[in-house]
Amino acid sequence: MYAIVETGGKQVRVEVGSKIFVEKLDAEVESVVTLDKVLLVADKSTEVGTPYVKGATVTAKVVKQGKARKIRVYKYKSKANEHKTIGHRQPYTCLLIEAINA
Repeated sequence: MYAIVETGGKQVRVEVGSKIFVEKLDAEVESVVTLDKVLLVADKSTEVGTPYVKGATVTAKVVKQGKARKIRVYKYKSKANEHKTIGHRQPYTCLLIEAINA
Protein backbone atom coordinates (compact mmCIF):
# COMPACT_ATOMS: atom_id res chain seq x y z
CA MET A 1 0.00 0.00 0.00
CA TYR A 2 1.29 3.46 -0.85
CA ALA A 3 0.04 7.02 -1.02
CA ILE A 4 1.06 10.30 -2.60
CA VAL A 5 0.94 13.26 -0.23
CA GLU A 6 1.52 16.96 -0.71
CA THR A 7 3.70 18.77 1.80
CA GLY A 8 5.83 21.86 1.49
CA GLY A 9 4.63 22.46 -2.08
CA LYS A 10 5.99 19.09 -3.21
CA GLN A 11 4.42 15.71 -3.85
CA VAL A 12 5.99 12.67 -2.19
CA ARG A 13 5.26 8.95 -2.60
CA VAL A 14 5.13 7.27 0.84
CA GLU A 15 4.81 3.73 2.15
CA VAL A 16 4.50 2.46 5.71
CA GLY A 17 7.97 2.28 7.27
CA SER A 18 9.66 4.65 4.81
CA LYS A 19 11.68 7.73 5.82
CA ILE A 20 11.13 10.94 3.88
CA PHE A 21 12.76 14.37 4.01
CA VAL A 22 10.30 17.26 3.65
CA GLU A 23 10.36 21.02 4.04
CA LYS A 24 10.60 22.09 7.69
CA LEU A 25 7.47 21.44 9.76
CA ASP A 26 6.78 23.08 13.13
CA ALA A 27 6.83 19.91 15.23
CA GLU A 28 8.98 18.56 18.03
CA VAL A 29 11.20 15.51 17.60
CA GLU A 30 9.38 12.23 18.50
CA SER A 31 5.98 13.89 18.02
CA VAL A 32 3.30 12.56 15.66
CA VAL A 33 2.28 14.55 12.58
CA THR A 34 -0.83 13.97 10.47
CA LEU A 35 -0.59 14.77 6.76
CA ASP A 36 -4.10 15.32 5.39
CA LYS A 37 -3.35 16.44 1.83
CA VAL A 38 -3.46 12.96 0.28
CA LEU A 39 -3.63 12.98 -3.51
CA LEU A 40 -3.72 9.23 -4.17
CA VAL A 41 -4.10 6.01 -2.20
CA ALA A 42 -3.25 2.69 -3.87
CA ASP A 43 -3.73 -0.80 -2.48
CA LYS A 44 -5.61 -3.45 -4.43
CA SER A 45 -7.57 -0.59 -5.95
CA THR A 46 -6.44 2.95 -6.66
CA GLU A 47 -8.31 5.94 -5.28
CA VAL A 48 -7.48 9.30 -6.82
CA GLY A 49 -8.64 12.55 -5.23
CA THR A 50 -10.03 15.67 -6.87
CA PRO A 51 -7.67 17.22 -5.71
CA TYR A 52 -7.51 15.36 -2.36
CA VAL A 53 -8.92 12.01 -1.24
CA LYS A 54 -11.70 12.66 1.27
CA GLY A 55 -11.06 11.19 4.71
CA ALA A 56 -7.57 9.91 3.89
CA THR A 57 -4.66 10.80 6.16
CA VAL A 58 -1.05 9.72 6.63
CA THR A 59 0.38 9.49 10.14
CA ALA A 60 4.11 10.07 10.57
CA LYS A 61 6.57 10.44 13.45
CA VAL A 62 9.17 13.22 13.42
CA VAL A 63 12.62 11.58 13.51
CA LYS A 64 14.77 14.71 13.38
CA GLN A 65 14.97 18.36 12.39
CA GLY A 66 18.05 19.47 10.51
CA LYS A 67 19.68 21.51 7.78
CA ALA A 68 20.90 20.32 4.39
CA ARG A 69 24.45 20.79 3.12
CA LYS A 70 25.50 24.36 2.46
CA ILE A 71 25.35 25.55 -1.13
CA ARG A 72 27.44 28.47 -2.31
CA VAL A 73 25.81 31.17 -4.43
CA TYR A 74 28.24 33.38 -6.32
CA LYS A 75 26.89 36.53 -7.97
CA TYR A 76 29.10 38.28 -10.50
CA LYS A 77 28.63 41.23 -12.83
CA SER A 78 31.25 41.65 -15.51
CA LYS A 79 32.90 45.01 -16.13
CA ALA A 80 31.44 46.41 -12.91
CA ASN A 81 33.93 44.90 -10.44
CA GLU A 82 30.97 43.55 -8.51
CA HIS A 83 30.85 40.08 -6.96
CA LYS A 84 29.32 38.53 -3.88
CA THR A 85 29.36 35.06 -2.32
CA ILE A 86 26.56 33.90 -0.05
CA GLY A 87 25.69 30.51 1.40
CA HIS A 88 22.37 28.82 2.08
CA ARG A 89 21.35 25.80 4.17
CA GLN A 90 17.78 24.59 3.63
CA PRO A 91 16.05 23.36 6.80
CA TYR A 92 14.25 20.00 6.63
CA THR A 93 12.23 17.57 8.72
CA CYS A 94 12.79 13.81 8.56
CA LEU A 95 9.57 11.81 8.92
CA LEU A 96 8.99 8.08 9.51
CA ILE A 97 5.68 6.99 8.00
CA GLU A 98 3.68 4.93 10.51
CA ALA A 99 0.22 4.48 8.95
CA ILE A 100 -1.83 5.26 5.87
CA ASN A 101 -5.50 5.73 6.77
CA ALA A 102 -7.74 5.51 3.73
